[in-house]
Amino acid sequence: MNNTFNINRFGLLLKRQWLDFGKIYLISLVVLLGIVVGFYSYNIPSPLKDNSFDYDGNLDMRFRYPLFLILGFVFISIVASIYFNILGQKSRAILELMTPASVFEKFLAGVVYTAIISLFSYLLIFYLTDLAFVKYLNGHLAAFRGLLQKNGAVREVETITYQVFNDEGYRKYCSYFFAFPFLITSIFLLGSVYFNRFHYIKTALSVMVFIGLASYLMVKFSRWVMEGKVPYHYGKSDNDLILWTILLITSIITIIVWAITYIRLKEKEV
Repeated sequence: MNNTFNINRFGLLLKRQWLDFGKIYLISLVVLLGIVVGFYSYNIPSPLKDNSFDYDGNLDMRFRYPLFLILGFVFISIVASIYFNILGQKSRAILELMTPASVFEKFLAGVVYTAIISLFSYLLIFYLTDLAFVKYLNGHLAAFRGLLQKNGAVREVETITYQVFNDEGYRKYCSYFFAFPFLITSIFLLGSVYFNRFHYIKTALSVMVFIGLASYLMVKFSRWVMEGKVPYHYGKSDNDLILWTILLITSIITIIVWAITYIRLKEKEV
């Protein structure tokens, strides 16, 4: 039997991990659903509100985008941060480390739960909630007639998924930032292994310090390079190059952080 990876052993590990992690995960999904429904209920357009329309004369659903990004970051980072937190408790860490599975299988299980299942669950919950409220609004468009300036026709509301995948601009930029969710989960998964207590807070502070330091150095370096030179106006090809660079860098950093997490987890086993 392969000591590094065995599909049957890995399947049993996933089931075993669900017994501990699954309970917390399901509770977090219920909380997530409640938060999304609450934000939608409070912010969706209503005939009783004065600001139900945006600048284009459509029902104002712009709150969805910051909600999707901010709540998504918080959810997937928290899930990743609590996955290996049991290793910080000596009494339970011994039992966890003695689980009959290889280090690679334990690491891979963590990636599956934090980078794949958590992200898919978040997207599914947000999509279904958004779809339900959009269906509700489109079924009650008659209530908004007469509220629109110049008595124009009230357009049907589109789901956030439809707008992203059917708009070339949205679709293009989302593809370049595809690796960001995996980068976030990889960083907080590493934090759950590296820190023994207050995993989320310590990881978040470390990320903030790193981003601040990196931004400062980039600004200083840019000023030093561009000092005394004629400003260069970027074109479309330059913009695409920058976006491809962002995708490449985030993908490489994600893989590096996952590798560090695996090494750190292996050190814990020793």
